[in-house]
This record gives sequence, C-alpha cells and structure tokens, in this order.
Amino acid sequence: MKKAITHILAGREKKITAEETVRQPLPHKDFRFANPLIVLHHMGPQVIEPGQALRIHPHPHRGFSPYTIMLQGEGYHKDNAGNDEVIKAGGVQWMFAGKGIMHSEGPTEQLLKDGGVMELIQLWINAPADKKWDKPFYQAAAAHELPVVLEGDGLAFKLASGDYESQTGPIKNFTPVISIVGTMASGKQVNFTAQAGYWTLLYIISGSITVNDEPVSRYNLIVFDKENGDINITANEDSQILYLSAEPIEEPVAAKDNFVMNTPAEVDQAIEDYHKGVFGTLNY
Repeated sequence: MKKAITHILAGREKKITAEETVRQPLPHKDFRFANPLIVLHHMGPQVIEPGQALRIHPHPHRGFSPYTIMLQGEGYHKDNAGNDEVIKAGGVQWMFAGKGIMHSEGPTEQLLKDGGVMELIQLWINAPADKKWDKPFYQAAAAHELPVVLEGDGLAFKLASGDYESQTGPIKNFTPVISIVGTMASGKQVNFTAQAGYWTLLYIISGSITVNDEPVSRYNLIVFDKENGDINITANEDSQILYLSAEPIEEPVAAKDNFVMNTPAEVDQAIEDYHKGVFGTLNY
C-alpha cells in the first residue's frame, strides 16, 4: 500500500537577515508543524564572490536543536559553550540549545576569500519539555562518517541520524529522528519504508520526482499521513532529496524568534532573559 500524501508545501522565500534569504516550506500557512520538525530552511545554492563579507552574527536559541545539513561549500559554527567547528559539503552538525546558547554561523573565511558556492538545509528539531532546560551540547559528522543506505545504480543516499536498514546515523537525539539525504539519477527509482505512527516528510532539494504517482518539483515539501505504507519515488530528472521521519512529540508548541518552548509565557521569558544577558555573550 502506498502512503497517502496529505500536503505539498511550496518553499517560500523568507528574509532572515539583511543579507540572507532562505526558502521556507515549514512552517507553512497550510501546515504549521510536524512536531518535533518545526522549521525547514533551504539556503542557496548561493554564489559567493571572492572577498565577499557574509555571516549571521551571534544570536540566542533555547529549547530546540538547529540541525544543519551542508550540501555545498563549507560553513563555520561558533558558540559560547566553547564549540568552534567547520562543516564541509556532505557533513552535518547538530547544536542542542537547551536552556540557552549564543552562536554565530556563516561561510568559512577560506570560502569567503576564494569564492565558491554554498548551499545548506537547516532544520529546527524540537526537544521534549523535560529536556528543554538541559545543558547545551554540540555534535557533528563529516560526509565519510554517514553510512550508505538504499544502495542501487544511480542512487547515492546517506543516513545522518536515526536507524534505517540496520544502520545507525552518527547524530543522536532525545526523540528518534531519521534523516537521509541523497541523489537519484534521472529515471531511477527508490522505495522508502516509513515507520508507522511517525511524521514522515520528503523535501525536493533539486530536480523533480514522482512520489506515489504524484509529480512534485524542487523546493516542495511533502507531508505524508502516519499510517503504514511505502513511498515509491521515480526521478524525472537528476534530483536530490531529503527524507525525514520522526517520532511525534505530543506537546504544545510556542515558537517565536529564536526560541521553541511549550507556552507563550516561556517564550516571553526567553526573550527577557536574552535582553538581561542570561544567555551570556559571544564576541565573534
């Protein structure tokens, strides 16, 4: 049985800084959250000219994990918990903000100096209420550390987090989140088996595909129902896709600015704490 599609959400352009624009299919006016999957931002492909200045300055987070999948180029991460890292194409990084953290991100100095192309996806993964006040932590994995899944001619998929095909991705989480990113050559087919009861989403990064007999083009996010069923995909042209499946968090969500909490009062408290300096500082 084929898994039913409940929504196809177009990625709309959203300005996140004076210089940076992303495509955002989630949250969407027609579908807000697939808790714990709160936000999906697709940045790029962006051509960076040699000598260009570009960065996202220090800002706070609380209550969730920004999860970055680097598709092209390379980016830095720096936070006031002491993490100072570089993520390169094919790699992933996960920063759990917990009770509060300041961080900065953007193209590396080398990429800004030499120029090139940068493209990434950033997801916001919610944390359950009993973990939101835990200590922040950071984890990352390079491309070669991600196990290969769904092997086949013209297919190149890697598992970044969760369990799939008896493999386990290197990125860990409080709530099970399966994330698989990969490419399909034109005309090739692949079949995903989704976990019953989980949220299951599919984002088309590039190209176009047919999903359970429904043609879908790039920059669209597909949301499936939670019943049993397979997801059959045929690439109509060379394509890149992101598969996400997560155990639901059945708790209220209050998301505003850079915070994901359970109530509006908790968000207001986070904003007040930031202005009071509770999050600390990051001079970068």
